[in-house]
Amino acid sequence: MVPYGINRFFVSIYMEIDINQKITTMYVKTYASAVHGVDATTITTEVHIGGPVSAGKPGYNLVGLPDSAVREGFQRISAALKNSGWRLPRLRIVINLAPANLPKQGSSYDLPIAIGILSGFGKIPPAIIEDYIFMGELSLDGKLRPIKGALPIAIQARKEGFKGIILPVENAKEAAIVNDIDVYGVASLKEVVSFLNEETDLEPTRVDTRAIFHHDQGEYELDFADVKGQENIKRALELSAAGGHNVILIGPPGAGKTMLARRLPTILPPLNLYEALDTTKIHSVAGILPSEASLVSSRPFRSPHHTVSDVALVGGGSHPQPGEISLAHNGVLFLDELPEFKRTVLEVLRQPMEERKVTISRARISVDYPASFMLVASMNPCPCGYYNHPEKDCVCAPGIVGRYLSKISGPLLDRIDLHVEVTPVSYDELSSTKRTSETSADITMRVIRARAIQEERFKEKKDVFCNAQMPSNMVREVCQLDDDGRTLLKKAMERLQLSARAYDRILKVARTAADLDGSKRIELPHLAEAIQYRSLDREGWAG
Repeated sequence: MVPYGINRFFVSIYMEIDINQKITTMYVKTYASAVHGVDATTITTEVHIGGPVSAGKPGYNLVGLPDSAVREGFQRISAALKNSGWRLPRLRIVINLAPANLPKQGSSYDLPIAIGILSGFGKIPPAIIEDYIFMGELSLDGKLRPIKGALPIAIQARKEGFKGIILPVENAKEAAIVNDIDVYGVASLKEVVSFLNEETDLEPTRVDTRAIFHHDQGEYELDFADVKGQENIKRALELSAAGGHNVILIGPPGAGKTMLARRLPTILPPLNLYEALDTTKIHSVAGILPSEASLVSSRPFRSPHHTVSDVALVGGGSHPQPGEISLAHNGVLFLDELPEFKRTVLEVLRQPMEERKVTISRARISVDYPASFMLVASMNPCPCGYYNHPEKDCVCAPGIVGRYLSKISGPLLDRIDLHVEVTPVSYDELSSTKRTSETSADITMRVIRARAIQEERFKEKKDVFCNAQMPSNMVREVCQLDDDGRTLLKKAMERLQLSARAYDRILKVARTAADLDGSKRIELPHLAEAIQYRSLDREGWAG
């Protein structure tokens, strides 16, 4: 029988041993990884096996700032060991997850701890396990379940010179896009032990990253050719795509705001391989990569509901996770019916829109998540939806329109480059059977040419890839105007009472219009077009 007082965690691996059996102290190290933000840190899993368990004292101790999911892991580990055919001596086990000052979260430490225990009891040669990173959650029958963050873990393992990484088979393709390191996808604990003991051979997972990247960049189901009329709105979205500008669409219900916004990703330039890897890291950490997927090769399009919380939008939580703005990194964040979002939620967007990253600070840790996204918003002009409508009358009471628009703060509107009025489509345009609109592919070609000009312009600048990302000092250098242009812009600034930030936005949009025309200088038509996209700054929209 098990002596009274033995820690119940240890009962599942209890086995009577001969009292004359010689007890030796054993120390073993395995390696795991912890993901914080979008980067990984190697964790040393130290296993110390000492003498027999004394009555009234625990047989298993886990230290190193583990959270509850890590601490509960021994329940899974002990059951997995027993159901996989191993019955281990009843000896005291101490596990240290180093560095001890770094919080450890999640269930993916089950596998490295189990391998360390087995090696400590002589089931696996200790020397071989130090060449690998082990990650995986164990089920009670010894099977491995997938984990989050396999890509940043593999990147860090390669950086530190490990021979390979052993993890659940569902994560193998994701991790294998990192070259120069062997990635072994396994299904069970028994399979891992058999491989380490050289009883079976495992083939490393191989992925042709470039082939997958180009293959997955297929055509979108949506297309701008499906949109009847709205040529001026398409032009505004083309400007937005060409320069990476934020845009807000204002118009009555049914005018096509959402339809147009959802087609914006179809005219954005394709992700390059660096952007695809950067985006995949975030989706990997969030655990939203599809099963067996290896790479995010299309620009993300995120459309959170207006009931979203500020934490869900920007990221955070007790164990920080990326929010919607980070999941939209290198893609589009679409906020439909913008005034319906809580004001506190909208205000937290301001800093990430400027800095293109978000910092989540907690008492024990601070993490950064990339957040370089294009904001696309839509809204009705008033609660009834028909303010400034060419045919229908607005039924809102006096002052209601102003209060409705005031839900969106001036500082937030300042950060949106293009304010675009969307008018209803006429019956003749809707009923036309002719497909006269340009396809998304046609527009994309012009966008790519404009982006190529910007890429050449900013090739010496760090972290600036398109016109919308220019800091103020660069705007003065790149967006120079002639005398007529300065006169026009001065009149617009005085009449619309624009802020310094809006001044910069106008110049950036004008520079993008010039790039689309292949012009080296900003001409008056380019500047005039940029000024007209400040609809919400005009008198009459304030209510």
